[in-house]
Order: sequence, then structure tokens, then C-alpha cells
Amino acid sequence: MRWTLIQEEQARPGWYNMAVDMALLELSARHGEGFLRLYRWAPHCLSFGRHEPARRRYQRRAIDALGLDVVRRPTGGRAVWHGRELTYAVTAPTAAFGPLPAAYRAIHQTLRRALADLGAAATLAPPPPRGRQHGLDAGACFAQPVGGEIMVGGRKVVGSAQMRQGTVFLQHGSILLDDDQHMVARVTRGDPPDGTETPLNRLLDTPVAAGDLAAAIAAAARHWTGEWLEDDRGDERAEVAAEHSGRFRSREWTWRR
Repeated sequence: MRWTLIQEEQARPGWYNMAVDMALLELSARHGEGFLRLYRWAPHCLSFGRHEPARRRYQRRAIDALGLDVVRRPTGGRAVWHGRELTYAVTAPTAAFGPLPAAYRAIHQTLRRALADLGAAATLAPPPPRGRQHGLDAGACFAQPVGGEIMVGGRKVVGSAQMRQGTVFLQHGSILLDDDQHMVARVTRGDPPDGTETPLNRLLDTPVAAGDLAAAIAAAARHWTGEWLEDDRGDERAEVAAEHSGRFRSREWTWRR
């Protein structure tokens, strides 16, 4: 198994970030390789889940009046506000970690280890009682834990979503550093979901910078089975991302439901 780390210093718009994540998924399928990407968002952005009924659930006029950047993710779940955070994305053949629930927990264990190395008493949430479980694709990214989420002091600090395409998968998620999800609540119609999220830096004695968190995650991921090599797919990645960028820039795609 070959792994490549992509650690981006420059924050990018939502459409660009989603196009690159999809490009990495395609490269995993083409070459049988895995990728770990660490990135941020500029401008800050509201993302909808792939199948989310955004027109019914959120106030489009309020979103436009606030001048919010908006994108629809290729993965499921509910809306996420991408502000002062670090986002991770992992694409790989499904054989790298096993079934999708196993991959979810394995990747979260890596993130938990990275947070622990930075001084956070991070744990994984236990599965909820039987009858209250939800699929990873359908669950709210920062609502009640469905099992395996990263918790610090009983509060959720990471929201993740997955998708599978043939024999490869994409899992990406937001690691809250300084912003919470109040922007989602502000533009939600009716009563917003009662989430359990809290930014990491509100829970730590010493704040963590995005660069330090990225370095800790990269170090923790070295435990994954396989060989880590230099990033030599940049040109191919950019070419494939360009093919996806039109969809993620499209307001018709963003507000398609």
C-alpha cells in the first residue's frame, strides 16, 4: 500500500476543496493508492450533505444576505460550518481498513492519537443504544454521536462523513479549533439540531494551532500499514480536480434539493 500526504498551507474555497477530494478518490481508484489531505477554507464556508434537502431545511435568503460561501459535499450528513478549523480527507481502497465502519473508527483512532499527543484527553464515543443508531451517510455531522466520534470532555470536536465509490472510499471531516456550529443554527429553519460540539481550543489549557495539529495527524498516520512516499501526483490531481470543479461551483448543484 502506497500512501501520500498532502498538507496544504494555503486555505482554499469550498468548491476547490471538494473538487480536490473527489480527484483524490479517483486517483485512489486508478492507482490503488491512499491519500491523506489536510487543508483549510477561505472564505469560510457552509457545506451541505450530498442528499440533504437544503432548500427545505435552510434559509436561502438569510444565507445570501450574510454573503456566505456555500458548497454541497459529495458525502452525506447535514450542514457544517467550515470556519477556524482543520479539515482532513482520506481516500484509499476499501481494503486498506476493511468495511466502512471499521475505516471510520480506524481513522478516528488516528485523529484521537494526534489530539492526545497535543495534550487533549480525547476518547471515541461508544455506540448509542440499539434502536437509535444511524448510518454514517445519513447522520448529522455535529449532532448526537452515533459511535466512534472523537470526544474531549464529553464534547464532540470532529465531524466526519463518508462515501464509497466502487472499491475506494472517501472520508473527510472537520476538526473544530476555534469556531462552533452556531452559523448552521442561525440559518436553519425551525429548531436547529441540538449538537454536542465544542471547539477544541475551548477545552484545552494551551490552544492548538492548525499547523501543529496537521503535523500531529501526519505523524500519527505513519502507523497505517504501507509505505509513505513523496507527492508525485500533483499534475494529475489538478487535472482531475478541474473536471469536478464546475459541479461544485454550480449553484444549481448546491441548491438542487
